[in-house]
Amino acid sequence: MKVMKIVGMSILILITILLAAFCLFWYKNIHWYDKYEKALHQVNAEEKQVTLPSGNVINYGEVKNDKPALLLIHGQMSMWEDYALVLPELSKNWHIYAVDVYGHGESSHDENLYYLDVNGDDFIWFIDHVIKEPTVVSGHSNGAITAAYIAAYGGENIAGVVLEDPPVFSIEGEGWEESFAYLDTYKPLHDYGESEKSECWEAYYLRHCYWGQLFMKDSMPGIADYAEKYHQRHPEKTVQIGFLPSSMWYVFFYAGKYDFAYGENFYDLSWNHGLTQKEILSAIEVSCVYIHAKENRSENGIFLCAASREQAERAISCIGKDCRLIETDTSDHAIHTVHRDIYISAVNSMQKEGKVDVKR
Repeated sequence: MKVMKIVGMSILILITILLAAFCLFWYKNIHWYDKYEKALHQVNAEEKQVTLPSGNVINYGEVKNDKPALLLIHGQMSMWEDYALVLPELSKNWHIYAVDVYGHGESSHDENLYYLDVNGDDFIWFIDHVIKEPTVVSGHSNGAITAAYIAAYGGENIAGVVLEDPPVFSIEGEGWEESFAYLDTYKPLHDYGESEKSECWEAYYLRHCYWGQLFMKDSMPGIADYAEKYHQRHPEKTVQIGFLPSSMWYVFFYAGKYDFAYGENFYDLSWNHGLTQKEILSAIEVSCVYIHAKENRSENGIFLCAASREQAERAISCIGKDCRLIETDTSDHAIHTVHRDIYISAVNSMQKEGKVDVKR
């Protein structure tokens, strides 16, 4: 009897520990954005807006100081706050402006603006009329393509550019329908728009996302059902899935202020607006750092990365000798989140190499 009591108590203690660990795991997932808010508060980031002569509105966050200017451009289905976790370190060396791309966050939502050159030209206006000084531009994903456009055509106020894992060449059709971005984001976005919308976007995405089909195929229908039930119970809230790491679903938070029409311009490749990546990259004359997430493919050959190593090297050859390649040891696309030290070091290198005057 004594042994049975000991075994029973041990099992009870183990169950209690496991339950506490699961509750902590759940809590951290649900409160994933707390650390972002803490970082934004730490650097006293101010959210502002500017209206262009055209009437278009650019929403942005600013971290003021007497350092050189740095413009940050987020990627697809995101907002300027996505850079929050790197702001405390970056602000030691930079006066930061982080913008919302058109169709995202609080910037203008207008289908006529959802093109590379249209948004790029307005960001050049932003540099010339709001920042008003030489600026290093850093963009992530398709934001990196926009950053390349600004670096190529922005004129004398562009001091350098950091390209964070841009989807070079693929978003103009090269292997596009065999890319992770197309299969996991743009095709589901397009198909949902064409559907009867019998369930919320989050549930539809989880039911059809490519990563789910690769790694959790049998579990995804149940997870999608959970998302739909959550949406029905809390229609005014972002869908949250506490039993999954927030890295799998945090984008739902940003999707609430995202115009799905923006994604349609990637689905049909019209976002390029007739421009080619080769001509844009070849026109860059300022110092450049290209951060590439390591190439990775699924068993059936689908690229699980924004660009292959060959595509990255081809892009660098277009830019020329004043471009340096940095490659991470994983294919995680959000380098500024997953590999913060690498990203911060790359941005700061624009000063260390003497490309930007640190005295103002």
